[in-house]
Amino acid sequence: MKKLTGILLALVLALAIGAVSAEDAGDALAEIKAKGTLTIAMEGAWQPWTYHDEEGNLTGFDVEVGALIAEGLGVQPEYKETAWDGILAGVDSGRFDIACNGVGYTEKRAESYNFSTPYVYTEMVLVVRADNEDIKTLEDLKGKKTANSPNSTYAMRSEAAGAEVVYADTLGETMELLLQGRVAATLNAKDSVDAYLAEHPEAQIKIVLSVAGEPVAVPMQKGERTETLKAEIDRILEEARQNGKLAELSLKYFGRDLTVEGK
Repeated sequence: MKKLTGILLALVLALAIGAVSAEDAGDALAEIKAKGTLTIAMEGAWQPWTYHDEEGNLTGFDVEVGALIAEGLGVQPEYKETAWDGILAGVDSGRFDIACNGVGYTEKRAESYNFSTPYVYTEMVLVVRADNEDIKTLEDLKGKKTANSPNSTYAMRSEAAGAEVVYADTLGETMELLLQGRVAATLNAKDSVDAYLAEHPEAQIKIVLSVAGEPVAVPMQKGERTETLKAEIDRILEEARQNGKLAELSLKYFGRDLTVEGK
């Protein structure tokens, strides 16, 4: 009888351990802590969000935000550079845990991904060649060609305005298409355009319109498996907001505080 009781207890214990393991296997946060790293997708070619400095080191606002999140989770950041159109697809497939690359939150994207609370709020600008006098509003884009990364919110806005979008992988390629006259305009992040002009003051382009962009948030896989991860990231970002760290990083890379909506 004692032997049978021992066997039954062992079975119950095994089942309990198996249930916990199965639960952990379906929980993204538990998996991240078990492996000790947070895999973060980013372009590495979009200043000042994620780019390489003169020494070739990966740097930028979202590189530091990614490190902040990893530290808060008690793991090491593991950055994975990829083209923009592969970032969200990689998050969706589980290749990346999260993305930090100025990803704008939209209701359409929220159908496919879980998002953290926004951590900065962007401004979008309409850019044309210096000699262009025909485009001054979004309505003027109808029937014109614009350049943007595929599946970006800027490409979506351009298409909604009736433009034909020519896809480019990087901001540098986008500006080349514009300067060569192969496209008439581009919609892009104001701070990225400002950074480009700071490096290329001779570029014959101009900003003709500035409007509010999408709030920037951290995307992760859709579903219950990332709910605890989302909650932890929200906690970490809110703490960084309250202690001023987010504002400090924003001032460092953008020269202004983008952490407050409408500021």
